[in-house]
Amino acid sequence: MSNDIKPRVRVPNKAKKGEVIEVKTLITHPMESGQRKGADGALVPRLIVSTFEASYNGKPVLSARLEPAISANPYMSFWVRVEESGTLKLTWTDDDKQSWSSETRIEVA
Repeated sequence: MSNDIKPRVRVPNKAKKGEVIEVKTLITHPMESGQRKGADGALVPRLIVSTFEASYNGKPVLSARLEPAISANPYMSFWVRVEESGTLKLTWTDDDKQSWSSETRIEVA
């Protein structure tokens, strides 16, 4: 399944010093809540993206714990103030401790 999971990020590559930029993210993940029954009538085990973390130049920006009510292919949007050029790193981790990361460089003028 991990080959099917792809994080997507939309963030401006350039910003002005002190500008607040919007970060939009989406990750393709089935997000099984553990409450659905499969074809055999047994419950499909829970497997969700349970944590999301964002950092800028190694400093935490956002940390979120996700719950089973989040839909498949979770989309998140948040704002970050950038004071200097750097790297925005986003990391998603699921219940099986598989993780996916995306890094984007932002140039501040």
